[in-house]
Amino acid sequence: MEDQNNKKGPQLSIEIKPETARGVYSNLALITHSPTEFIVDFVSNLPGYPKPEVVSRVIMTPETAKRLMLALQDNVSKYENQFGPVKFASDQNKITFPIGGGQNGIS
Repeated sequence: MEDQNNKKGPQLSIEIKPETARGVYSNLALITHSPTEFIVDFVSNLPGYPKPEVVSRVIMTPETAKRLMLALQDNVSKYENQFGPVKFASDQNKITFPIGGGQNGIS
């Protein structure tokens, strides 16, 4: 039985603070990368507000970014199996343009 537990790897005990648990609203993500990291800026772009605002920035390694991409693909697939396809509001579902040093995009 001990061998079975070791195959699963160590268990994480994760804590979330109440202010983090409330979350932030984002309807836009800006993504850039360097050779060693990915930076994802989550933006809130709401009508009536003069300027979109970065509400959270997450910096991660390329490996973590790829794991996130695969987890999102898996979860979107499960969501669509349960609720139907996610449709884009317009034909243009991705806009990309250069911002700085890395590969950038808006999704």
